[in-house]
Amino acid sequence: MTNFVILMLACGLVTWIPRIVPFLFSKKLVFPKPFTIFLSYLPLCILAALLVQNLLIFREGQFPILKVKETIACIPALLVGYYTKDLMKIVITGVIAMALLRFFF
Repeated sequence: MTNFVILMLACGLVTWIPRIVPFLFSKKLVFPKPFTIFLSYLPLCILAALLVQNLLIFREGQFPILKVKETIACIPALLVGYYTKDLMKIVITGVIAMALLRFFF
């Protein structure tokens, strides 16, 4: 049992280090203005790519197909995001909307 716990903690640390350490170093650095502007667009681009990937089904040689339940669940999450700008509220709204859709349909 202790080997398993040690393994899980080590896996968590190995996953955590490459995700957190760059942020710690980047806080102490001063980047040029064009690079800072470029970096400001990255979160939006990444989130848009994740959103499109999860709302569409891609098959070779065919047009993308829209996932209807996911798209409907996305609408209240987008509205909450627009009005609150709070990531936790967006995630909770999306999870609840998807759960309700899966339960009732």
